[in-house]
Amino acid sequence: MITDLTQGKPASLIWRFTLPMLISIVFQQMYNICDSIIAGNFVGSTPIEGELALAAVGASYPVTMLFIQIANGINAGCAVVISQLFGAKEYVRMKTAVSTSLIATMSLAALLTIIGLFLCGPIMTALNTQANIFDDSVLYLQIYIGGLVFLFLYNVCTGIFTALGDSKTPLIFLIASSVGNIILDLIMVIPLQMGVAGVAWATFIAQGASAVLAAATLFIRLKKLNTAHRCPKFSPHMLKTISRIAIPTICQQSFVSVGNLLIQGLVNDMGSAVIAGYSAAIKLNTFAVNAMACISNGISSFTAQNIGAGKHERVPQGYKAGIIFIAVCLVPFIICYIFFTETMIGLFFSEPSEEALKIGTSFLRAASPFYIILGVKLLSDGVLRGAGAMRSFMAATFSDLLLRVILSYILVPVMGFDGFLWAWPLGWILAAVMSFWFYFRGNWKNTAFSGSLNGK
Repeated sequence: MITDLTQGKPASLIWRFTLPMLISIVFQQMYNICDSIIAGNFVGSTPIEGELALAAVGASYPVTMLFIQIANGINAGCAVVISQLFGAKEYVRMKTAVSTSLIATMSLAALLTIIGLFLCGPIMTALNTQANIFDDSVLYLQIYIGGLVFLFLYNVCTGIFTALGDSKTPLIFLIASSVGNIILDLIMVIPLQMGVAGVAWATFIAQGASAVLAAATLFIRLKKLNTAHRCPKFSPHMLKTISRIAIPTICQQSFVSVGNLLIQGLVNDMGSAVIAGYSAAIKLNTFAVNAMACISNGISSFTAQNIGAGKHERVPQGYKAGIIFIAVCLVPFIICYIFFTETMIGLFFSEPSEEALKIGTSFLRAASPFYIILGVKLLSDGVLRGAGAMRSFMAATFSDLLLRVILSYILVPVMGFDGFLWAWPLGWILAAVMSFWFYFRGNWKNTAFSGSLNGK
């Protein structure tokens, strides 16, 4: 179902459009979390073996997140261009943007797969991965990187569906993929006893099936959108236009993940129990952050379509509706992470060690009270990205990365793990100030991006 976000009441449009995307994120994060829960509870015959399995998956998690964020950056960058062309009713050029996005994305995925497979061992060595989890961490990462083509294909298709105002179709595929992934996890880890490798192969298979089905559905859907003229399959000019949005977004997403890799290097020096506790907490934290980012992506599509249609006055209305939506969505996260912290962390272990439990609960209780500040910051960034104000967008998002990494490297040597409990919230607060300033200053109102779409 293709939806025009330039017509109708902004608040109801955003809620109807973004809610399926949010449900998608819930399922996506659920199977990511279930990977760790199953590894921590069912790998091996003793609690310590389960804790080591969780630590192995967790040690490679920032690397897998780097690839996920690159894919998400492509998703968001392509979606902005396609949304603006769709809003402007430029259907021929929109189809060219779709095919150009797919070709470029698959080429990048193939390149990253080749490079990634060669560098798995050196990357985990550079991250100071503990010897007792090193082999499993490398094995998990190798299998995951082998499926990058599927990850990238699914994400770019999701971005295109979203750009066309269809957030329900990706939800259907993601629900099926998530359920399938969890079932495969249980089969491969418990009766087949494949350990950490089983967790990785389950993700590979489920992700591959959803990517192929999403691509097939997209091609069928686009054929039904009739155009008077033939659509070129690839356009260097369109690639340049897409790159103007996609590359800064990819850089933003990947640099944040690189920052998390640097932070993971500090964590990996603290032993497997700390790695396991931090891994559990960071997965739960990522769940909340990705839910906020999902709403931000919805605001980007809303902003892009309306700016493409010349309806700038609707953008602040969408922004206000997004703030309310984020606040409502964050309530269950904040309640669970503050008042039921030990229960949430305990899901990842059959019998958690005292140190792992302490690390996980401390991180969640320190971070979750600041989610609303981060949520409004991400929403402001979404408007900037949707409008094509990429300099402001990059400055606002890089500040979060730099501040968290710098503060971690300053505070952790002095305070130990407690340094992370200060670095993350302080980084979010300081970065949010910049994002708010760019939005209220109106940096999104006068951009050259809409004009660039008219070039040939």
